[in-house]
Amino acid sequence: MNNPFIELGIRHDIVNAISELGFENPTPIQEQSIPVLLTGSNDFVGLAQTGTGKTAAFGLPLLELLDFEENYPQALILCPTRELCLQITNDLKNYAKNMSNVHVVAVYGGASISDQLRQIKRGVQIVVATPGRMLDIINRNAIDFSQVQYVVLDEADEMLNMGFQEDIDSILSTTPEDKKTWLFSATMPSEVRRISKKYMTDPYELTMGAKNTGNANIEHEYYVVRARDKYAAFKRIVDFNPEIFGIVFCRTKIETQEIAEALIKDGYNADSLHGDLSQQQRDKVMKRYRERSLQLLIATDVAARGIDVNDVTHVINYSLPDEIENYTHRSGRTARAGKTGVSISIINSKEIGKIRQIEKVIGKRFIKAEVPTGFEVCEKQLFGLIHKVHNVEVNEQQIDQYLPRIMDEFADLSKEDLIKRFASIEFNSFLAYYKDAPDLNVPEDTRASREGGERFPRTGTRADFTRLFINLGSVDGFGRGDLLGYFCNQTGLVGRTIGKIDVKGVYSFIEVPNADVDRAFASFKEADFKGRQVRIEISADGDRNESRGGASNYKKREGGSRRDGGSNTRGNERSGSGFRDFSGKRREDRGERRKRY
Repeated sequence: MNNPFIELGIRHDIVNAISELGFENPTPIQEQSIPVLLTGSNDFVGLAQTGTGKTAAFGLPLLELLDFEENYPQALILCPTRELCLQITNDLKNYAKNMSNVHVVAVYGGASISDQLRQIKRGVQIVVATPGRMLDIINRNAIDFSQVQYVVLDEADEMLNMGFQEDIDSILSTTPEDKKTWLFSATMPSEVRRISKKYMTDPYELTMGAKNTGNANIEHEYYVVRARDKYAAFKRIVDFNPEIFGIVFCRTKIETQEIAEALIKDGYNADSLHGDLSQQQRDKVMKRYRERSLQLLIATDVAARGIDVNDVTHVINYSLPDEIENYTHRSGRTARAGKTGVSISIINSKEIGKIRQIEKVIGKRFIKAEVPTGFEVCEKQLFGLIHKVHNVEVNEQQIDQYLPRIMDEFADLSKEDLIKRFASIEFNSFLAYYKDAPDLNVPEDTRASREGGERFPRTGTRADFTRLFINLGSVDGFGRGDLLGYFCNQTGLVGRTIGKIDVKGVYSFIEVPNADVDRAFASFKEADFKGRQVRIEISADGDRNESRGGASNYKKREGGSRRDGGSNTRGNERSGSGFRDFSGKRREDRGERRKRY
């Protein structure tokens, strides 16, 4: 029986090379596009989600069509990022390893331009480039594209999002008019449609699935938490998935760096990837991640484009992307090559509408998930450890010499005692860390509340409630939902029992069931918020006119390193308005910190 790639028209030496790379059957985009591209007679637009094998879809036909006896540029591949540029270059070299005289040069910023110029001068048939560096080399008159036959625009939507339109125009103006242009994209916004009309003549269009849809093998989940609890919820989700190998997306470089630093201090195996890193630093981070010595890669959208790492189990959206189309690219980092994966979004109640918008774009429903409790995390970690011990590979030859001493050490322990001790090595730290861990999920009523609207109790009349004054308001970063969550956390009351909430500038009013008024006052005894005493009073139109204070500090939330049993609150001491303040307090424990992973 013939290899499926041979039946598509790919010759044996290339098929042998890709078979060694694990290519057994073509993906849908490869199966549909390769026969078309092998004719070399059409412009082409291919729309398929990230992770479906687009590099091989255009790379294999290029290796068939080009004349490698000649050493001038015959194909130009433009892509948005350095990582993707290097990935494509390495893939093409691997596909062509059984061929002779194939020269592929990667042209990208952040690396020595003189080295790239030397490689071009020696002779090259395929140039893989980012637009900025490519234009720089063209302006130096260091390359001649007058005989280029094929131009590939890979991740075209992202190149346009990154502002490369003018650079692409300038680069393509140096190529022949009769060249063939192949455009590949995960999404097809109007900008990409315009570029196809500008550079192509009657292109063959291939869409795998509905336009802009996501990978069918990805499960999409979202967690609704308060902004001040996002980091704690994120760590809890990670702890609940002991075998996670994931990419965490943030909106800004600063947020990316801060989260990575906080995770490292808290004992997680993580690092950051963003545009401010040098190419050497980026390569080092990616090398560690590909070798799986990193378990969590914290990245911005731009930096993560082109990351093609096998077996990514989770994509976590710490912040939702500004552009909905970017969600498709993010989630496409997992479930590659037919595998399954999970895309998680951690949001606040105001972002539920954006989740609904994304659902419409990708054509899949999100699953509403609950942040696991401390008990659930401990249980999951325990059995994760047991599973790891049960399946560990034993080096019989090396361990044999130590067995007599090991047996002597454990001679006074029964099998049951020994199992308990091994299980407790990791389990004890999680038990201590998650002892009395609070519920981080936003109550259903809080999610249903909307700014500008009034909340009334589901049952009972106005006479059943007492209106309380509290000296916190919108200037303190509170909306109705935020204040409800804070009040319920402080008092232990259930959100659905609370009546109308009216938030003003420096104060607010909250309606509380008459039976719970004394409980509310007791809960706020000696309380403070950001160093200011919190006061609650019966509103002037009530039947009492008392002022009482509260007892706990609103800033202190779940955080810190799991290795110190949760005593370090640095991980989540921040204002209610956002994340940035959590990294300001230095760790008190200066002792040796054991790695979590």
